[in-house]
Amino acid sequence: MFSFNLQEFLTLTFTLFAVIDVIGSVPLLVSMRQRMEHINAAKVTLTSGVLMVLFFFMGKPFLNMLGVDIRSFAVAGSIVIFILGLEMVLGIEFFKPDKDTPSGTVVPIAFPLIAGSGTLTTIMSLKATFERQDKNEYMILLAILVNLLVIFLVIRSLKWIEKVLGKSGLMAVRKFFGVILLAIAVKVFATNASGLIK
Repeated sequence: MFSFNLQEFLTLTFTLFAVIDVIGSVPLLVSMRQRMEHINAAKVTLTSGVLMVLFFFMGKPFLNMLGVDIRSFAVAGSIVIFILGLEMVLGIEFFKPDKDTPSGTVVPIAFPLIAGSGTLTTIMSLKATFERQDKNEYMILLAILVNLLVIFLVIRSLKWIEKVLGKSGLMAVRKFFGVILLAIAVKVFATNASGLIK
């Protein structure tokens, strides 16, 4: 039977919101929108949602099947996040959009920017915690749904956000959040790499 706990639901929702950090990704998303001309908000949201739900149900078995542990997955994601941070700070373009593709959806927007290793491992950790405590793990899916709605609205509003901030404002915010991304990448790498190097 489905039991709903508002406090747990809010905690889950804000935990995922903090990890996904779509607000902090706005400068990078605006930059990508300028290069790609258009970001399909529905496709990005759907792709991110599919990744999150798949990892909710099959994350650990899938990684085990590939012979990859969660730490290795997190380290790989941290490297991509580090490159994204370098793009933002130095203005160097690493991720070049496919000329035949009008919108970038999977890499690097849906993964690892939105549904990155941090988000996916957090979902797996939350599910494992709920299972151990015999709580209703399907509330995590509701929290994912709310965050997907926020992601969709933010991406749809990029043009308006760009207009409000202006070029100089975007550049300043972009470099600031680039440094934040670099710091997050270093932290994720340092936390997980130590257990891999023997």
